[in-house]
This record gives sequence, C-alpha cells and structure tokens, in this order.
Amino acid sequence: MSSDVNLTIDGIPVTVPKGTRILDAAKKANVYIPTLCDRHDLNKRALCRICVVECDGGSKLIAACANDVWEGVNVVTNNNRILETRKTILELILANHPQECLTCIKNKNCALQSLAESFAIRSIPFERTSSGNHPQVIESGAIVRDMGKCIKCMCCVEACQVIQAIGAINTSGRSQDFEICTAYGQALEKGNCAFCGQCVKVCPVGAIYENDQTAQVWKALGESERHVIAQVSPALTSALSDEFGFDTNTITTGKMIAAIKMLGFKEVFNFDVAAKASRAERIDELENQIKYSGKSQKKLPLISGCSKGVFTFIENFFPDFIENFSTTENPRQYFSDMIKSIYAAAANIDEDNVTTVSFVPCLAQKYGIENKNDFALTTGELARMIKLAGIDIAGLQEELFDIIELPKHGSAKDTDTTTEPMIVFGYAEARKVMEAIRSGECDAKWIEILTCPVCAVYGNDYSQAREHDF
Repeated sequence: MSSDVNLTIDGIPVTVPKGTRILDAAKKANVYIPTLCDRHDLNKRALCRICVVECDGGSKLIAACANDVWEGVNVVTNNNRILETRKTILELILANHPQECLTCIKNKNCALQSLAESFAIRSIPFERTSSGNHPQVIESGAIVRDMGKCIKCMCCVEACQVIQAIGAINTSGRSQDFEICTAYGQALEKGNCAFCGQCVKVCPVGAIYENDQTAQVWKALGESERHVIAQVSPALTSALSDEFGFDTNTITTGKMIAAIKMLGFKEVFNFDVAAKASRAERIDELENQIKYSGKSQKKLPLISGCSKGVFTFIENFFPDFIENFSTTENPRQYFSDMIKSIYAAAANIDEDNVTTVSFVPCLAQKYGIENKNDFALTTGELARMIKLAGIDIAGLQEELFDIIELPKHGSAKDTDTTTEPMIVFGYAEARKVMEAIRSGECDAKWIEILTCPVCAVYGNDYSQAREHDF
C-alpha cells in the first residue's frame, strides 16, 4: 500500500508522503504561502493564521502549517477571499504593534515588516490599541526584551521549553490578556535562563534581540590612548557574507581581517589560538583529575562549556555537579584575560588601557562579561560596524592574522587529538546526558556542553559554529 498522497495545489499536481503538511507540499510545488509563526523544528501551532488556504472549496479556511494533506484534495492558496483574510489578519496584528520600524533592530530583517510590504499595507483600518506597559529590559548585557512588539507567535516559548528544555519563558493569561512572560514577571537571570540565545534566533520581530554594544566599541576605538584588539574565527566568513547578501565564499578570512583593522583595531588574532590554548589547559586539568581521582574532592567527569551560560545551566539544574565544572576559561574568556595580559606586557602598556573584542557566532558568548573593557559582538554587530564605516569589504586586499606567543601547558600539545570530550549539543540533550551521569549510565571522563543545538553541523570544534536557523 502506497504511503504517498496525490493532490493539487493551485492546479499543480503534487505527490508527497503521507503526513506532509500543506505548507510543505506547497513548497515542493514552488508555491509560496506566507507565515509568521512557522519554524520547521517547532511544533504545529497555527497561531498567526497568515498561512490560511482553501481546501476543496470549503467555506472554512484552514492553516497550512498545522494541517496535513489528504488524498485528492484540491488546495487553493491564492484568491481574493484568501488574500483579504490574510491582509485583515496582518492589519489586526499591526494595530497592536509599535510603529517604530526605522529605529527597530529588526528593520529590513523583520518578517512582519516584509509581509506588510508584500500586502501593500499603507494604513491600518482598525483603531490602534495599546500593547501594554512593556518597557525595554536588558538582560545581563546579552538580551533585550521589548515585549510591546511581541506578536504572540510562541516561537520563543517553544525554543526555550522544547528545543532547549530550560523553561525560562512561558505564557500567562487568556484571550486579550494572553502574553509571553517570564516566571512571576521577573528578569530572565532571576529564573532558569542560561542565555543560549535560541529565543532570539526564532523571534520573527523585534520583541527579543541581541543587546547591540557597537556604540561602546566605537567609543573605545575613538580613544587615542586605548589599544583595542580583536579575535575572530575564520569560520565566521560565511555568516558575514550572508549579512551582506553575498554568495557564501565572497568574504574571505583575509578580507574580514582587513575590514576589522580598517575599523581601528590595533591587532586581530585568530580565535583558534585561544581555542587551542584553552583546550590544552583543559586537557591538563583532566589529566590531573584522573591522576588524583579519589584523593581529592574534585570528581569526574570534567564538565566544560563554550560560554558562562553552561555553568549557569549546571548551577540551576545540576548543582550537585558544580565541583565537576572546569576551572579553565572558555576561548572568549581566555582571550580577554590571558591574551590581553600578554599583549599589554609585549606592548609595554597598562593592561587597563587594553580593550578586547571577541567576534562570536552567537549571543550566548555575550552573557557573563563583567569587565567594562571586554566585549563580545555577534556577526550581525560586526556587519553593522562595517556598513556604518562605509567599507567595501568585498573589494578589500587580504590581510593576515597578527601573531602572539602563548605559554605551553604541561603534556598537552596543540596537535593532541588523543584526549577528546564527549560533545553535547544544546541543553535538552545536556539534561539527558547529565541524568545518565547521575544514574551511572554514562561513564565519560570529559563532557563538553555547547549551548546551541545546531552546532552539531560543525563537529566537535565549536569555533566553527555560526548563527543558523533551526
């Protein structure tokens, strides 16, 4: 018995496997159905209703994102009734949404704005309603919440609760009082949030976004006596090309280095240098724990992570394993502390006059920075700085990374591949692994937790990670 389903979409014959959503079947037929709340790794929700379609001429329009196809169904995605319904839904959303597009971080990169443009919405026929008293809140220097812009698609809730199994973001109220919220309305840092940034990735508007710190970095670059140094991974070139709308390989590592130096940075170092040095220290730390296992309070496995948020995760959910957490700094911290110190000594300047900037693949790295002279900027922030400076990055001559000598550590070598951690991608998987360790089902000696569940596409070197949709 065949598991395929035959149907037509706007008169186009389509054959898809049973269980395929109407939305996905339309994509196979190259038919575009707009949506705001759909993410392919999130559950079917049908909250925004922008994707409504007509099936077999029925009087009721149904959501293409939440309904599967069936044999012989005739789907219509584009007629006057459907277009007017979608336009009305958009107008209702916009009637409860701030009209601050020019100053919004998502300007020209906003799903709601793009849909409003495609439907040629120039005025709102409905009375403007208040979006409530929702002031902007900056969370631990990493995330900004502006819930007055929330369209209640629940993407952030599911990313937090299902994809990452953290539960820092929830919902409250019903009907008109329904809203996305935190526990007891408190700051994210007061709850279980480990600042992985997945809520930011899935938000289609500007309700949750990265805290842009480019203004502080520009200020540091403008101080004549200040030395501003940077580290960046060669792997970020693809993401940077995306930010400029170029083909993936347009911006090379050399062009990226040249652009950063044109911004005013004194030195630009390879992120891999700090990553290798940090790894070498962790191998030494692990070997010492194995050597003295049972003779000290330090226990196995050694637990490490790519950001401070990993420690927060262990602290919140597995406090009995805090002693297992590595004392070795992650690559970003290593750069801002160790490399800064070495650079200041070599340049014969006061360390307080050195500002470090790490260009990182995701905002998880922005969390937990306490030194006012240290920053972590995402690829998007780097792109905005380059655009503001008017730099033609694609046309630059390539430059090389600056070199810095770091101390060797014990028996660990840069090329050592004999000691490898068990890599865990995302907090949902980390919870399973930690429970297995607690029950004795997992006997790994070293656990490396990466905050982002999609880092798996880059293997076990998280310096290769970049921002991706689910």
